[in-house]
Amino acid sequence: MSLVRLDNVSLAYGHLPLLVHVDFQIEPGERVCLVGRNGTGKSTLLRVITGAALPDDGEVWRQETLRIGHLEQEVIPDTEQSVFEAVAAGLGELGALLAEYHQLTREAGVAERSSLRQLSDLQARIDMLDGWNIRRKVETVLTRLRLPADKRLTDCSGGIQRQAMLARALVSEPDLLLLDEPTNHLDIAAITWLEKFLLAYRGALIFITHDRTLLRHLATRIVDLDRGKLVSFPGDFDSYLNKKDEMLEIEARETAKFDKKLAEEEAWIRQGIKARRTRSEGRVRALQALRRKRRERLDAPNKARFAIDAGALSGKVVADLRRVSFRYGDNLIIRDLSTRILRGDRIGLIGPNGCGKSTLLKLILGEMAPTGGQVVFGKRLQIAYFDQHRERLNLEKTVRENLSEDSDYVMVKGRARHVIGYLKDFLFPPQRIDSPVGALSGGERNRLLLAKIFTRSANMMVLDEPTNDLDVETLELLEDLLSDYEGTLLLVSHDRTFLDNIVTSTLVFEGEGRVGEYVGGYEDWERYRELMETRRMEPPKRVNLPPVVTQVKGQRSDRPTKLSYKEQRELEMLPGKIESLEAEQAELHTLMSEADFYRQPKINIAAMMERLEAVRKELEACYERWLALESQVGATS
Repeated sequence: MSLVRLDNVSLAYGHLPLLVHVDFQIEPGERVCLVGRNGTGKSTLLRVITGAALPDDGEVWRQETLRIGHLEQEVIPDTEQSVFEAVAAGLGELGALLAEYHQLTREAGVAERSSLRQLSDLQARIDMLDGWNIRRKVETVLTRLRLPADKRLTDCSGGIQRQAMLARALVSEPDLLLLDEPTNHLDIAAITWLEKFLLAYRGALIFITHDRTLLRHLATRIVDLDRGKLVSFPGDFDSYLNKKDEMLEIEARETAKFDKKLAEEEAWIRQGIKARRTRSEGRVRALQALRRKRRERLDAPNKARFAIDAGALSGKVVADLRRVSFRYGDNLIIRDLSTRILRGDRIGLIGPNGCGKSTLLKLILGEMAPTGGQVVFGKRLQIAYFDQHRERLNLEKTVRENLSEDSDYVMVKGRARHVIGYLKDFLFPPQRIDSPVGALSGGERNRLLLAKIFTRSANMMVLDEPTNDLDVETLELLEDLLSDYEGTLLLVSHDRTFLDNIVTSTLVFEGEGRVGEYVGGYEDWERYRELMETRRMEPPKRVNLPPVVTQVKGQRSDRPTKLSYKEQRELEMLPGKIESLEAEQAELHTLMSEADFYRQPKINIAAMMERLEAVRKELEACYERWLALESQVGATS
């Protein structure tokens, strides 16, 4: 039996129809992903399902006693509650008891008799409601999302507030869970945990997301909202994309045929007297019907069109980091990082929120100085920087003023373009360009910042979370554009698919200031990490070691101090062996950095990565042996 059903529902805001005679239903256990462009009404549809928005026409039926949990896209808490209290509030009476217990156990006066009595009463009531398992679930969600349980919600950043609202929606375990962009402000570790949590969730789920990896792993059905119409696509995301393209091609052919017919009839009616002489009143009425149909038709929206001017070539070395360290007080962010960024490199930065990814970008850009080590910058650099907080946009100024304050024209790839025409390529209608930036949505601000940085020639692009709030269509267009970009690219993103499709190597923040460098994108690093975890879990092989001979102080050792003939030969051969291994290591790195390397079968990729690790370990062993033999020679000379 359906949980929710929409029958012939319509809703419009002003002249813009968001839902047009929509039919929709959701069954228990379904995981439905709602897709469509920004601004098409996806969030409004969720609000209609919850009853927060009323339709202009049609009926919304909900199952009796249906419990709905809803994470909205924009969350503005106006509460003085702590994070724990706000999350537990989703549990009703039990949540209030758990929040009171949590607060009481942290107060200084808990040892007082009255407090102990109050604590005992709370424990008894929580026992009656079987609430301790629920409390553990609240604490688990808070831990996984790394939320500060005792911090006041009003003192938290917007990202933390949104994560707290996500946590509240998750712990309430409703029959129907509605999530609007749940991965915003989450790092990859939190996203993968959320993915596993939702896969195990027993209730029904409707979610909106631009994270294609999450979509592919979760959705059992995809529902497309386009110009007020809902179309359901069973199956996976790739099948949806193919079917959607077919539908748009058929629509384009039908539209062209209709427009040709309308043009022919308009040409006929303009003959005037001839049309009246033929007394073709039926044909005239048919033309009027065609005109009405054309006025009512909602054309397919324009597609965004981006272009990047890579400018002149930079020097071969873009940035050389030599044992770079950075700390805030006692907090070590980066420790002894040495790497060289070369022209044309495409590097992704991976790590949890707050680990230092943006700090590393600013060190590479020269906006911050390292507390240890040195950054040597390359020559002829032209840098375009997309910052995740969009600080390069002035919220008080209009869209036009942010793009070009003193002129109606901008220079793009060496030619002048009018601001209105250029902004149309980024999906800004003419009536929107004189709006203040503060009134724009998150997706519109992202597109404006992209429009601003793409007006410049740049042989180095530094993008810090450029994918937030972009719809999938615009995201894929940006992805194609960056794939063809010929300059150097540094990218911070929690979008796993975006990283895999663009970068050729990754810098991974591994904790305690360590930054590891790996070939490939997120999936390749994840596969390598799993391989290393598997090896660490394997029991060590038993090795028969020779007996240890303990030398008494003052007693002469029977072992000769000079090298034996065999050891002398080993020392002579080690430099050649080391040189050979280093050459093989360099060759493997070259092969793995090629664009088509990761298109071959996974077994081949795994074998090469395994060989690379074996070569590294063998090199380390050779170096250690060489040093040991050299020191022994030095001791006897």
